[in-house]
Amino acid sequence: MRMVYFVDEFPPFFRGGLGTYAMEITRQIVRLDHTITVFSRNTGDDPTRDIWEGVEVHRPLLMNIVDVLPIAVPEDVKRWPIGSQEFFGETLLYNFLSASKLVNRLVAKERRKFDILVSHDWLAALAGIIAKRNLNLPFVFHFHSTEQGRTKDGSPTVKEIERMAGLKADLIVTVSYAMRDELVSLGYPEQKIRVVYNGVDERKYRPDRFPEDEVRAFRERIGVGDSPMILFVGRLAWVKGADTLIRAMPLILREVPDAKLVILGKGDQQTLLVQLVHSLGLQENVILHFKYVSEEERILYYAACDVAVFPSKYEPFGIVCTEAMAMGKPVVVGARGTSGMREQVIPEGSNACGFHVNPYDPADIAKFVLTLLKDTDLRSKMGRNARSRVLERFTWKAVADNTINVYEEVVS
Repeated sequence: MRMVYFVDEFPPFFRGGLGTYAMEITRQIVRLDHTITVFSRNTGDDPTRDIWEGVEVHRPLLMNIVDVLPIAVPEDVKRWPIGSQEFFGETLLYNFLSASKLVNRLVAKERRKFDILVSHDWLAALAGIIAKRNLNLPFVFHFHSTEQGRTKDGSPTVKEIERMAGLKADLIVTVSYAMRDELVSLGYPEQKIRVVYNGVDERKYRPDRFPEDEVRAFRERIGVGDSPMILFVGRLAWVKGADTLIRAMPLILREVPDAKLVILGKGDQQTLLVQLVHSLGLQENVILHFKYVSEEERILYYAACDVAVFPSKYEPFGIVCTEAMAMGKPVVVGARGTSGMREQVIPEGSNACGFHVNPYDPADIAKFVLTLLKDTDLRSKMGRNARSRVLERFTWKAVADNTINVYEEVVS
């Protein structure tokens, strides 16, 4: 199959989990002897045509068009901060130039043939819609999240782009059954929706990745030492729940006074989290690492922790949960509303690998974190089960096979 992928993030440009997804799924598609041509955002000096690990990549050069946006964009975008307007303008250009290059250069001039068009999230939706109109090819739209879920109110313009993509697409792919239910509740036709979970590289994320002395030295370096370590990894935004986890710490410390919580990530909540730590007197027990780290170092954080906690209020899939599970760590996850992590984590029975919690309730989070911190055997058993669960359901090979099945359905 000959595929076109419109995806905003692609190596070397990463903004979040979508970039990791795009990197891993395209690798697997190539290994399965399909061809894939990616159109991604140019960060300024990236090559406009490139080969990355067997994947053909196009990154059209962009420019600032903010001065002409007022005559070309909806009213709500005009009220965005100037930086957000610039981003929206670049996004429009990325979509228009990518679709134009595909239609006018690759197909019209170079006589290239393709079987399917694929767009990921609203940031790349318009390119797929335009290319479908001009090339009359099957179009699949991937919902990794929705504007309603990501934000409390959301942009009417972004919602309309998502709605249009869902309407024009021949099939919709999303990352969990919780997300499928959300899409149906928003009016998207259930018969067009297919669920394909995300995955993790189980060879890279494995419990024996680092020798014990290296993990011990890392724990000393980040200030944990021999204390029980709770880990949160993620974007520091309200939906991710890092603030609620910090508010659970006084309850945890009543029974495990030497516990340490390590928060790794960046986001809008950084100032709030610092204030929260100081107001609760948790400076000795909460370690704040406001930074992005390399994948290698992130894996080392997983290896160092005893329990990983992700109390998200909205999480269509939650790849950090999958990564922690692949590292053989028990997990405590938010399980209200749209939660793909609820589908990853088995909370009871012989195959239990973690716990589901109310992400709005610090006491509920503390209860299940304490259950794990106080029972070494339970942590070990759940960690082994977590690893087995990943090997069974969440490898990138399985993701690629299921994705190709969906694409073949629409192409045929």
